Amino acid sequence: MDHDEGATLAPPAPAREGEAPSVCHVVHHEGSGRVHFSRETVEGLLSGGAFFWLDLDQPSRGDFEILRDVFGFHPLAVEDSEQFGQRAKIDEYDDFIFLVVYGAAPDEDDLVEVHCFYSERFLVTVHRDDCPAFEEIRRRYATLEKPIAHPSLLLYRILDGLVDSFFPILADFDDRIDELEDGIFRRADDRQLQEIFRMKRLLVGMRKSVTPQRDAFARLMGGVAELPGLEDEDERYLRDVYDHLIRISDLIDSYRDLLTGAMDVYLSTVSNRLNSVMKQLTIIATIFLPLSWLTGFFGQNFGFEVRHIAGAPAFLVLGVLSELAVVAVMLAYFKRRGWF
Repeated sequence: MDHDEGATLAPPAPAREGEAPSVCHVVHHEGSGRVHFSRETVEGLLSGGAFFWLDLDQPSRGDFEILRDVFGFHPLAVEDSEQFGQRAKIDEYDDFIFLVVYGAAPDEDDLVEVHCFYSERFLVTVHRDDCPAFEEIRRRYATLEKPIAHPSLLLYRILDGLVDSFFPILADFDDRIDELEDGIFRRADDRQLQEIFRMKRLLVGMRKSVTPQRDAFARLMGGVAELPGLEDEDERYLRDVYDHLIRISDLIDSYRDLLTGAMDVYLSTVSNRLNSVMKQLTIIATIFLPLSWLTGFFGQNFGFEVRHIAGAPAFLVLGVLSELAVVAVMLAYFKRRGWF
């Protein structure tokens, strides 16, 4: 068994046939540690009578059978827990509540989805992505030598850790948006536009996760939903989580507006650059237009031209000098208009 110092947990159970045993983290009155997730382990924890937190990462199909058969969770709650990509919510059952909450994680979508089964006897969390927010909480309970006296405080720390994990990600967004704006003013290119769209997609995903989560905690604040064993003092902690969710929601909306403004600046910069190029091409085409006319005129086989324009002096006077005069007049006109 691989577990932290100070934890004396039951030994891992044998692996189920054809399936490697899942490894979970357990926090209880003897500390925190890692064990194999099995019926024997769960039955031992439940028979102990003390409150415990079991964190299950990368669950298999057999693990959900243990949640349904050994813990006795409602089949609908277990079915929801099997399907990730759920909307953040709080569902109340007879002797437990089922929560779907989100936090931030360094992966493709910057999100980690956590399913929580909470009662007065235990807290079970299930997730598939890495959850860095849990590491600090497990370290805090690693040397625990007495039963967890305040289970709702542990739930608060888990919820608060997940919610607060958004702030570093959003701080990086803020810095990157400033860099994008500076880069667009210096030299706009396609890579900046691609990054703007990528960041907007990430923010849209965060907004879809944070907004329902904020609404679910608003139900708790309004008394529509209740947590088992919740005391009056605990409502202040949950209100703190709710305030953080409001701040995060406001930040996401603000950064979406900033990215939209950065995209508008990008499009304006590219349009101005295109106008400048078209202006230069127009000047060049206008300068060469008289040349085309003169070459076409002197190339005509008229009798007057054949008799009178027969040498270099006549060509220079009627051809080159007249062309230079036309160019000078046009340049003076362009300068007065402020084209260059």
